[in-house]
Amino acid sequence: MANYSPRSEFLTGMRDTFPLVLGAIPFGIIYGALAVTSGLTPAASVAMSLFVFAGASQFIATGLFASAAGGLLIIFTTLIVNLRHSLYGITLSPHLNHLPRRWLVPLAFWLTDETFAVAATYFNEHPERPSKEWYMLGSSLFMYTNWQICTIIGVIAGQAIPNPAAWGLDFAMVVAFIGILVPRIASRPTLVAAVTAGAISLAANGLPNRIGLFLATLIGIGSGVLASRIWPGDPDKSKTIVLRETQND
Repeated sequence: MANYSPRSEFLTGMRDTFPLVLGAIPFGIIYGALAVTSGLTPAASVAMSLFVFAGASQFIATGLFASAAGGLLIIFTTLIVNLRHSLYGITLSPHLNHLPRRWLVPLAFWLTDETFAVAATYFNEHPERPSKEWYMLGSSLFMYTNWQICTIIGVIAGQAIPNPAAWGLDFAMVVAFIGILVPRIASRPTLVAAVTAGAISLAANGLPNRIGLFLATLIGIGSGVLASRIWPGDPDKSKTIVLRETQND
């Protein structure tokens, strides 16, 4: 009989997130370094990671702060970038909407692209598993702890390195997102959505306040939905997975 206790689910969430944590390490370090060299104090740089915890938005906010942008512009721009999290919430809600608020609030705060990627895959492949919240908590806390440690390392390095941006380490953010996306392109609708979103994001890159990112998300989802009607998937796939696991147990 398989063990699906809260502890085992927590550890499984950490294990499944480990490869993505490795990809996020340079991302967090370069954020900390860029933050202090952009004019933020070490305390403010660390506080942003503690209380905002949104890698892409932290990079954008740091860049806008360095260019002396106003507070309202920084808030609006990061809001546009983080609107994708509402889509993440819609996707995960069927698996978590039974939870009380004391669970939903911290899970929502700790939700990242990496945790969403592993949680959405795990929940869809194992819809019968109990303690899904513990799986997501394991993934979330692993990412959160890693991000804080890497931010501190980056802040220390940024105070010692004159111009960390010249090293080009911010490309780690791109690599991390590619690492999240590529393994999950397992069907033609998903491929259509990914290619369409990528093309739109490039075409709309010049739009202000990162609006192009939100447009790419919406159009990518729309194209994926349309493609799924042209190439419908196997409706019994999830049932087959559940049946196979039941037989194995």
